[in-house]
Amino acid sequence: MADIVKEILGKPIQLADQVIKAAGQASSSKPECGDLKARAEKLAQLLRQAARASSDLYERPTRRIIDETVQVLDKALSLVLKCRANGLMKRVFTMIPNAAFRKMLAQLDNCIGDVSWLLRVSASGDDRDSGGLGLPPIAANEPILCLIWEHIAILSTGSLEDRSDGAAALVSLARDNNRYGKLIIEEGGVVPLLKLIKEGRVEGQENAARAIGLLGRDPESIEQMIHAGACSVFAKVLKEGPMKVQAVVAWAVAELTANYPKCQDLFAQHNIIRLLVGHLAFETIQEHSKYAITTNKATSIHAVVIASNNSTATALNKGGTDHDDDRYTQMPRPGENQNPSRMQKVVTNTMAMRSQSKPSQQLNNGANQTNHVNSENAKYNHQHHHHTYSGHSIKGRELEDPATKAEMKSMSAKALWHLAKGNSHICRNITESRALLCFAVLLEQGIGEVKLHSAMALMEITAVAEQDTELRRSAFKPNSPACKAVVDQLLQIIEKADSDLLIPCVKAIGNLARTFKATETRMISPLVRLLDEREAEISREASIALTKFACTDNYLHTDHCKAIISAGGAKHLVQLVYFGEQIVQISALVLLCYIALHVPDSEELALAQVLTVLEWASKQGFMLQHEAVELLLAEAKIGLKLYQSKA
Repeated sequence: MADIVKEILGKPIQLADQVIKAAGQASSSKPECGDLKARAEKLAQLLRQAARASSDLYERPTRRIIDETVQVLDKALSLVLKCRANGLMKRVFTMIPNAAFRKMLAQLDNCIGDVSWLLRVSASGDDRDSGGLGLPPIAANEPILCLIWEHIAILSTGSLEDRSDGAAALVSLARDNNRYGKLIIEEGGVVPLLKLIKEGRVEGQENAARAIGLLGRDPESIEQMIHAGACSVFAKVLKEGPMKVQAVVAWAVAELTANYPKCQDLFAQHNIIRLLVGHLAFETIQEHSKYAITTNKATSIHAVVIASNNSTATALNKGGTDHDDDRYTQMPRPGENQNPSRMQKVVTNTMAMRSQSKPSQQLNNGANQTNHVNSENAKYNHQHHHHTYSGHSIKGRELEDPATKAEMKSMSAKALWHLAKGNSHICRNITESRALLCFAVLLEQGIGEVKLHSAMALMEITAVAEQDTELRRSAFKPNSPACKAVVDQLLQIIEKADSDLLIPCVKAIGNLARTFKATETRMISPLVRLLDEREAEISREASIALTKFACTDNYLHTDHCKAIISAGGAKHLVQLVYFGEQIVQISALVLLCYIALHVPDSEELALAQVLTVLEWASKQGFMLQHEAVELLLAEAKIGLKLYQSKA
């Protein structure tokens, strides 16, 4: 960096010396040339001072200012060379107006001001003028650019307190205008911001992380931040940083991923999924064992495995219940009912079942080998029970205020929501951990936005599972306690039908349509009720979700269609096709066609005059814009006509 700046400064210093020499040899306009010489000498002195401090100079403004200075010195050299003309005739034909000298003096004064500002802005925090740097002459046409330069320079060389203020100023600029955000990135603001996230105090780290999140508004900008090392910095903070900073970093991860989904896998490679799940599970449920890494460096892997096996064997000897886990999972949180809720019992039973699933041979071997391990490490385990969790130390985190804990969970859920969107690999990592149980618990007991973010995360995970058969079968087994807990919470929200969570929960249930058994019809009635006298968007999503139960791709479509009819869905769908808003009419028509196609002999369909509805719909041009809808409508009409002719 210093060599590059010295190379940049070499040419203007050489030009300034040439101007000084030529001005001293002038044979005409000597007073004016004397003024030019004085300005050139002062400028040369400042340029040499800058060359000595080249290692501290901020490169971006240095290039702009030096380029401008070189142009001015070129013009000044041409002007003073004209004043060296000898002979009367040459002087007559090379007469220079005084206005040219005045203009050149003003330009040199501007260059002196620019270089002086550059030296001040590049000075360290102690040497920088506390009275304010002001704006250099070069900022006349674009003052914001120089303001950005100043704050980035403070980020690079200021004290920790000054750097925090500089980051806060960049947050304000990035929030106000997208163009300012692009300028901050172009002028090299990302690297000092990331450095402040790693090294600063809590307030400075928060400001810097918030600035990074605000700057990531387009793929190109996010790629530059990732290349600058944002992933590794975020992972370090999520593992070791203060919880307030971790919450802002989790928000930044969500913002970057939402605006540039291609960075999902990069975050996953840096273990950010694991760390976010750990934060989500903290004081919610006990985390998955594969994410628990002991902090005792002296303990061998063999001892850890033996201890794990012993805890499982003890649980089985006590009737399949791990009392330590029960005590942990049923520990009341601030403001929570002391009696264990239904969800807490589900969590406890799930962990007990996981323990019982281990091979009996390993349990017996572990039980035989760990008596001495437990006796030696009992004191250590008691002291460090709360110090290891999800691979990073949580010592003291239980003392954080409830608002910070709630914000951390909310931002973790939001980040997982955007990371899971459309990504099978990440969804598999999330579902293999205890995240599904976490989302279920937070849907029931969460405070603030964490409920919405949990619902959105479940919606995205189930959307991926709908297309990924392997993920659907592994993560959403009908007899899985985690799956049951999630479905129970989704259905409770759908049955209440008075929450902002309603639409994502309806979508999630629809995405899971292929996982339910023929006897599992409890989700049909709540969805059918949403078809009646609801907002258009809610009715539309309910009809789409029911379509996933009734469509031909669903193996149990006939059973589900009969359940929809039994719940009174036919009359609601007829009303929606006739009188619903256009966004609802087509989705309701598709569902009605599937029902008519699969259960054409239904008496309820005949009483609701579904054939008449389908005949009417076939004459409406806007309903037949999609070829698939037109074919489905024709097939449904044929089936109903055959049934009616037989009748």
